[in-house]
Amino acid sequence: MSGGMIPRLVIAAPASGAGKTTVATGLMAAFAEAGLAVSPHKVGPDYIDPGYHALATGRPGRNLDAYLCGTERIAPLFRHGARGCDLAVVEGVMGLFDGASGQGELASTAQIAKVLRAPVVLVVDASSQSRSVAALVHGFASWDPGVRLAGVILNKVGSDRHEALLREAMESSGVPVLGALRRTGTVHAPSRHLGLVPVAERRTEAVESVRELAARVRAGCDLEALLALARSAGELPDAVWDPAEEVAAAGGPAAGRPVIAVAGGAAFTFSYAEHTELLRAAGADVVPFDPLHDGRLPEGVRGLVIGGGFPEVHAPDLSANAPLRAAVAALAASGSPVSAECAGLLYLSRSLDGWPMCGVLPADARMTDRLTLGYREAVALADNALATAGTRVRGHEFHRTAVEPGAGASPAWGVTHPARRMEGFVAGGVHASYLHVHWAATPSLATRLVTAAAGAR
Repeated sequence: MSGGMIPRLVIAAPASGAGKTTVATGLMAAFAEAGLAVSPHKVGPDYIDPGYHALATGRPGRNLDAYLCGTERIAPLFRHGARGCDLAVVEGVMGLFDGASGQGELASTAQIAKVLRAPVVLVVDASSQSRSVAALVHGFASWDPGVRLAGVILNKVGSDRHEALLREAMESSGVPVLGALRRTGTVHAPSRHLGLVPVAERRTEAVESVRELAARVRAGCDLEALLALARSAGELPDAVWDPAEEVAAAGGPAAGRPVIAVAGGAAFTFSYAEHTELLRAAGADVVPFDPLHDGRLPEGVRGLVIGGGFPEVHAPDLSANAPLRAAVAALAASGSPVSAECAGLLYLSRSLDGWPMCGVLPADARMTDRLTLGYREAVALADNALATAGTRVRGHEFHRTAVEPGAGASPAWGVTHPARRMEGFVAGGVHASYLHVHWAATPSLATRLVTAAAGAR
C-alpha cells in the first residue's frame, strides 16, 4: 500500500482522563490480533504510552510532535513509521484542541489530525452524563471545520439503559457512535509520579492488560466501521522521512562503525525510535545495555547514550551495580562522547537521593514535590560532543527531581523560552541535561556524536 493511502485514525478526547490510551491501545491490539500490520503513534512527547502501543502491535511506538520536530516533518515521519502497514492508529494528547501553551493549535491532536488528513474518533467519558453527551460532541465537531470528527466511542458506560440513553441522544448530533465500553476495574495500568508505569517494569502484567483491552474493544466497538473510516483518510504528500538521507544532509556517516551503547532496561525506558535509526545511519553499531543488571559496558564501546526513565525508583539497585558505574565513569574520563537526558543526567551525578551514582558530574540529585513540565527552546552555548555552539533546539522537560551543581562543569544549553536560564552540564565529552530533544529535528546531533565516538580512544 502506498504511503499516501495508509488507512489511519486519530483517537482523541475532550480532556485527559477520558480513556484515550485504553481505547487506542485496545484498538491497536484488536486489529493486530486480526492479522493487520498496525503502525502505532502518539501525539506529543510522551514516552510511556508508546511502550504499550509497541506491546499491542509488535512495532515501535512513534511520537508525532509538531513542536519538537516541526510541522513540516509530521507527515514524513508518520509515513516512515507506517511504511508497509495496513493501518495506523494515532493516540492524541490531552484534549483534542490542547497544544503548546500560548501557541494556538501547535502540537495539538487537532493539528496532527489536520496535517495527516485523518478522521478523528472522540473518546467520551460518559460516566456522569446522558443527553449532554450530544451537546459536548456537537461542540467539538463544530469548533474547527478543518478537523473531521467522524465518530465517537462512549467510555465508562454504566449499564444497558445508560448506553441506550446515550445512543438516543447521539442520534441528533450527526456523529455516529462507533463503540461503547463499560466501566470496569478489571483492566489496571498502575500510575505513579510521572504517569503510567512503563511496560519494561511490569511486562507480564502489561501483556495481560493489553490482551484484555483488545477483548473489551472487540466486544464493544464496531471494528469494521472503524476500519472503513480509517480507509477514508485523505491522500498525504509523497515525502518520507529517511534517516540515511538526513545523515547525508548533515555531513554523512562516520567511518569505522564505532560502538555506541544505549541504556535500556527498567530504569531507562524513555527513547525515540528515530534516535537509534539516526545513530545507525550515521555509522554507529548500536548496542543496548542495562545499567541495572549488566556488570560491564558492551565490548569496544566508544560512546554512550543514556536517555530518560525512572532512576529515582531504582536508585538502590543502580547504586549497587558498582562495576558498571565505574565503567561509565572511566569511559567518560577517557573523553569518549556521552549524551545523557534527564534520567541519564541523574545517573551521571555523584548521588541520587543519597545513593552513590556514577560521579561523572559535579552534582547531586534528589526527588522533590515540584513537577517541572513543559516545552523549551534552547541554544548550545559552546562546542561539545553533541552540538556546535549556536545550535538551536526545541526540547521538553518532565521531572520531579532537582540537581544541585557543584564546580567544574559548564552549562549545556542556554534556555531562551519560556524563561532565560542555564541548563545542564558539559564536561569533556559529556553532554547532560534535563531537556529531551527529538533528534529527527536536528540530525546533526547524531552525526556529531558518532563522529566523536569514531575518534575516541
